[in-house]
Amino acid sequence: MMLTLLISGPKQPGNDIDVYLEPLIDDLKSLWDGIRGVYDAHNGEYFTLRAALMWTINDFPAYGNLYGCVVKGYKACPICGDDTPSHRLKNGHKICYIGHRKWLPINHPYRRQRAAFNGKPEYGISPEPLTGEEVLHMVENGDRFCWKKKSIFFDLEYWKYLPVRHALDVMHIEKNVCDSIIGTLLEIPGKNKDGIAARLDLLNMGVKTDLQPEYGEKRSRLPPGPWNLSRAEKREVCNSFYGMKVPEGYSSNIKNLVSLQDSRLLGLKSHDCHTLMQQLLPVTIRSVLEKPARYAITRLCFFFNAICAKTVDVSKLDKLEEDVVVTLCLLEKYFPPSFFDIMVHLVVHLVREVRLCGPVYFRWMYPFERYMKVLKGYVQNRTRPEGCIAERYIVEEAVEFYTQHLSDVSIVGVPSSQKMGVSKPLSGCTNTEEVLPYIEQHMIHIKTAYPKFRKRTKWLQDKNNSTFIQWLRFKVQSELEEDNHGVSENLRWLAAGPNMAVPLYRSYLIKGIKFNIKAQDDVRTTQNSGVYLLAHTMQVASAKDKNLILSNMSFYGVIQEIWDLDYQKFTIPVFRCDCIDSSGLVVDELGFTLVDLSKIGHRNDQFVLASQVKQIFFVDDPMHRGWSVVLSMPNREYNDVIGDEVLGDVIIECEPFTRGMPNVDIFDELVGELGGQNIRDGCEDIWIE
Repeated sequence: MMLTLLISGPKQPGNDIDVYLEPLIDDLKSLWDGIRGVYDAHNGEYFTLRAALMWTINDFPAYGNLYGCVVKGYKACPICGDDTPSHRLKNGHKICYIGHRKWLPINHPYRRQRAAFNGKPEYGISPEPLTGEEVLHMVENGDRFCWKKKSIFFDLEYWKYLPVRHALDVMHIEKNVCDSIIGTLLEIPGKNKDGIAARLDLLNMGVKTDLQPEYGEKRSRLPPGPWNLSRAEKREVCNSFYGMKVPEGYSSNIKNLVSLQDSRLLGLKSHDCHTLMQQLLPVTIRSVLEKPARYAITRLCFFFNAICAKTVDVSKLDKLEEDVVVTLCLLEKYFPPSFFDIMVHLVVHLVREVRLCGPVYFRWMYPFERYMKVLKGYVQNRTRPEGCIAERYIVEEAVEFYTQHLSDVSIVGVPSSQKMGVSKPLSGCTNTEEVLPYIEQHMIHIKTAYPKFRKRTKWLQDKNNSTFIQWLRFKVQSELEEDNHGVSENLRWLAAGPNMAVPLYRSYLIKGIKFNIKAQDDVRTTQNSGVYLLAHTMQVASAKDKNLILSNMSFYGVIQEIWDLDYQKFTIPVFRCDCIDSSGLVVDELGFTLVDLSKIGHRNDQFVLASQVKQIFFVDDPMHRGWSVVLSMPNREYNDVIGDEVLGDVIIECEPFTRGMPNVDIFDELVGELGGQNIRDGCEDIWIE
């Protein structure tokens, strides 16, 4: 943990960091060979860490100093090496990385099209990363064009055999890509990839020549390109961000990042860029730009959403890798070459590392960034920060050691989980194994009492819902009068019914998630009242429809009241919600779920169990006034198993946002062709003094 927190500065060791890593290498060699005296009782042999070291050492996210790879210039990509698709911009004085079609299959239609910038067709093969043995051979033989040194980690026996010696940091890649997109769209100084130099580079490459600058006596005119927003569109994007309310713990207050006066986003942190690329940015640009550029950005956001998922379907990785290559090719068509720095290029290699190293959250830098905040809190004397950190760290470890021998004492520095202290509510009357046999008996009783309605499934279900509680009360009471009745205590209290004095709450914490009523959200800057329920129920097309279908049905609603039903021995929290009618629910072509919050339905069945809903939130749709886009609240708990319940697996399949990226054919149908015109119609010219 401490070694990975070495931060670049004026006096950083740089390439000489290997001197500081020699003690670490000695320890790793000892662990690899086995240490006498450390005995593994399970296997009956002396302890070694061979399997653990093969993966633990991969988490160093540093190519320049640790790996010794050149991270600038033509060979900046540590995976592509000599095959990095780079091109020097004459006017921008920088290297751009374009030509990602070489990663597509040889029979892909994009491989046969004209190259985006150099005008020559490319039929190359996607480059394979060099193995550790090849790298070691090249460095030792003096071929250091791509490498600055021989890394000290090659002294380890197993290092050259690792398929991934240093992992790409998804957190910083995602942040840099987000900064480039936001800066280019909103023309933020220092972040904008457009300008006179970028237009002259287009002219030198012979592409998009109609976008070349026109010089005047006092200022120059830049025609608006496919990536430029008008002033009205910039205000619309900023107003959309400014009006967003997100749940607690989702992100920082987006409103504080928006400057309406300048139509910019300022002070974006790493996690802010993460939330923007995951869900928020595709919503805010729904009504701006033309379809080609807008859908290309949306596809890139869909990719980051899929790559950062907690569970990864290995069978879909090949398709995901092909889709991201197509996305980069589309971005090359609609964005200037100066946009494609090394961070945009590294996106193409992220699927490879997921295939080799597993989910992204095992490897990104968020845990280390959070731990840096802890270490900064240790500093009291700023003239000696290292001493403060070391002393307070040792004191905290000592206190934690003492607390292990004391009862009823919590560990220092480890916050208690929000799930602790919250009583686990009963799943509900109709979802416990004890009640299910009684439901079947009651259905048989109804069919016997009303033989004329035996074939009317809808009527039988409604009758069962309205009379089951009273029937259960008499049924359980009659069984209790018998000897050896076998009725459990939970079932006795359920049949007796709850206390009629029901307490109401404005907020409720369950499974570590805070829910608020709508009236509470109206006076706060967060939104915690949206809920989503996937129910296995009967569906009918109309009141006269006799063809009932039993399947999963999605319900979206807003919490109006929170009840806590008291059954003496336990409590069951329930939400009274205003659920959206089916007429106010639409799924668009890209998979966004749109709802009209004014169309309330299901008024006869407004209560849902708090343990069965998932928290969502609504964002105003800038494309359709009066409609809202449904976004899901990600599950921050990476430990899926809580007690006997398994979270995450079922939720991932029904998330309203993650419906996958459209395939290439559908995307081409949605986008259409620009017809050779690159200048945006209806967009103001850009004037530069």
